[in-house]
Parts: sequence; structure tokens; C-alpha cells
Amino acid sequence: MNEQDQDFALQPVPQAHRRGFWKMLAVMMGLTFFSASMLSGGELGMGLTFTDFMLIVLIGNLILGAYTGLLAYMAAKTGLSTHLLARYAFGEKGSYISSFLLGATQVGWFGVGVAMFAVPVAQITGMHVYVLIAAIGVVMTVTAFFGMRALTVLSIIAVPSIAVLGSVSAARATETAGGLQALMEYQPAEAMGLAAALTVCIGSFVSAGTLTPDFARFSKTGKTAVSTTVIAFFIGNSLMFLFGAVGSFAFGLADISEVMVVQGLLIPAILVLGLNIWTTNDNALYASGLGFSNITKISKGKLVIFNGIIGTVLAMWLYTNFMGFLTVLGSTLPPIGAIVLADFFLVNKGKYQSYETMAFKKVNWIAVLAWAAGVLSATFIPGIPPINGILMAALFYVTGMALSSHFTEEQDKHLNGERKLINDY
Repeated sequence: MNEQDQDFALQPVPQAHRRGFWKMLAVMMGLTFFSASMLSGGELGMGLTFTDFMLIVLIGNLILGAYTGLLAYMAAKTGLSTHLLARYAFGEKGSYISSFLLGATQVGWFGVGVAMFAVPVAQITGMHVYVLIAAIGVVMTVTAFFGMRALTVLSIIAVPSIAVLGSVSAARATETAGGLQALMEYQPAEAMGLAAALTVCIGSFVSAGTLTPDFARFSKTGKTAVSTTVIAFFIGNSLMFLFGAVGSFAFGLADISEVMVVQGLLIPAILVLGLNIWTTNDNALYASGLGFSNITKISKGKLVIFNGIIGTVLAMWLYTNFMGFLTVLGSTLPPIGAIVLADFFLVNKGKYQSYETMAFKKVNWIAVLAWAAGVLSATFIPGIPPINGILMAALFYVTGMALSSHFTEEQDKHLNGERKLINDY
């Protein structure tokens, strides 16, 4: 089997290719070491007391851990990616909607990530920014092409490096700000409300968390998938938030790499920034390849290369113009995960027919309408938008499927009754 087929884009991952706890933990930790989470942590750190900050992060990670942990369990049980799981709920053609949204968003974030690394490095070193963008884009695309093997190796290197260097920088920043006591006594100039804080905490990663099955499907068991996913969120996501909060408190900077530059740690700053974005970008490009492979049936490897080129060429434009749109687009993704979960756990009672023998609908319009209801709820109903979208999408889908099943049963009874009358006559 050639390299790009090792990622099983259009079939379940066989048990022979599954991985144990430690390798999966490295991959999932790499997924949660996400630069944008530091920016969110900085926003929370400036608007909350440190005690409230820790409480919000705990609650947010409990919600994210439950959401992604359930998706991980599904993936390990079936061996299927997010896109193939979506076929059960949305239908084969219907799943193209979710695959396009997920894939396009990840290509966008890849381009943003390339520029997020190239721009500050160009400012620090004096190198031409477009030369850096081209070089960084090529390197990240190449590693993403080699799939889970490369993601595992990269995560094993990146995760401890970021954790150690980031922790050292955060400890120094805490000392600069007056120590742990000053951190604990901090009072924000403008307090952030609970709903707003949870929206920032959950919203920073819930969209990427919807792609959890793309990686967790390689777990040997459901227990491995759930435990590594939940642990990764509580450690990785919490560290990113903490680094951002401490940096904001001490220097008014949420990005740990920027804090390191201020601290005179130039080389560690470049390393942390590069490794952090590299793991995020490879996960994004890998997931985008799976999504577009579901639509086009072209191999994941070829699509990774194509998507990497597109993301690299558009990197500066994406960086300067696309961030707001990507954030808005992100509100469309959590309802997809909610519908996939509702279909598996509630409608099908935790059991799916084998993917190889399943005859999928073309489009399940109940799922499409449930997704639209989830997006509208996240956009217009007051509260916590990601939670609103998830709950409404799941409720609409389960109700719609129940009514559809009841209507079908009544039709069958009516037809059977007519047949009986005809036969009796």
C-alpha cells in the first residue's frame, strides 16, 4: 500500500493499523496545542480574576472534553473519520456539506498559520516575509502529506518542547508581574461576564474539536480514544489558556512567543511559535485532505498537496482579511458534530451497521435542516453560541428522526391494512 493510502480516507482504519495510548496521546496533545487558544486565554486573563479564570477554564474544558470524548469514542468504535461518520446522519451526498465546510475552514486556518509564523519571524530576523511563507508552507505541507506517521513524530517532539519552554517563560512572567500573590490578587478593570467568558473558552476550540474523529479513529480501543482526548484537552488546552493569561497579565501580550521575545529568549520564542503552529497546521491540512477526499474521491495525499499550495499562496491575504470570516464560519461546525453524535448515540443506540455493507441515503434532509437550526440558534439566541448550536441541532435532529420514523410506521400500517383488505376481497 502506498504512503497516502495509509490514512484510510475512504474506509475504516483496520485494527492492524491502530495505535496505543502513548502515541495517540502525543497526537491529541499536538491537536490541542493551538496558538489561537493562547489569544483566548489572554482575553480571559484580562477580564477575570485568576480564580474565576481557572473556574471558567475548568468548566469549558469539561464541556469540550465531553463533546470531543464522545466523538473520539465513536471514531474508535467505527474506525471512521468525521466525514465518513457524517454519511450515516447526512447521507452520502449530504455529508459533502459538512466535508466542504470543515475542509475549507481548515485550509483557511493553514494559510493563516503560515503567515502567523512568517510575519513575526521576518520582523525578528529581517528575512523577506514571502520567502519565509513559501518555505514554511512547503515544509508543513510535506509533513502533512505523510499523515498520521508524521503527525505522531512531530507531536512527540513539539508537545514537550512547547510545554517546557512555555512553562519557563510563564514562570518568569509571573515573577516579573510580582509573583503568584500578585496574580491571585489581580482585579480586572472591566469584568467579563460568565456567559461571555464561557463563549470565549469553548468557542476557541469547539470547531477544531469537531474534527476529533479524524485522529481518534486510529486508537486501538474506545477507552484509549476517550482517555487520550480528554487528557489532551485538560492539559494541552489548559496550558495554552494559562500561557496566554499570564502573558497578558505581565506584559499585555497573549502569545507566549511574543512574551519570550520581550524576555530576551529569541531562539526559544521562534521554536515555540514554529512548533505550535506546525502541529496545528499539519492537523488542519490533514483534516482538509480527508474532507475533500470524501467529496471528490481523490486520494488524501494529493489533496493535502493541493490544499497546502492554495493555503500558502493565499497566506498573507488570509492573514489580513480572512480571520473574521473564519471565526464566523466556525459557528457552522459544532452543529455538525452534534448531529453526528445524536445519530449514533440517540437514534441508533450506539450501534452502526458496518460501513462496507451500509446503503446510505443520498441526502437526509432532516440532518440538513437540523444543521441550519443549529447555526441559526448559535447566531441569534442569547447565551453561549456554541452550546446553543449543539443543543438545538441535536434536539431538532432527534425530534425530526422520531417523527419521520413514526410517520413511516403509520404509512406501513396503512399500506398493510389495504393489502389485507385486497387479499380478503
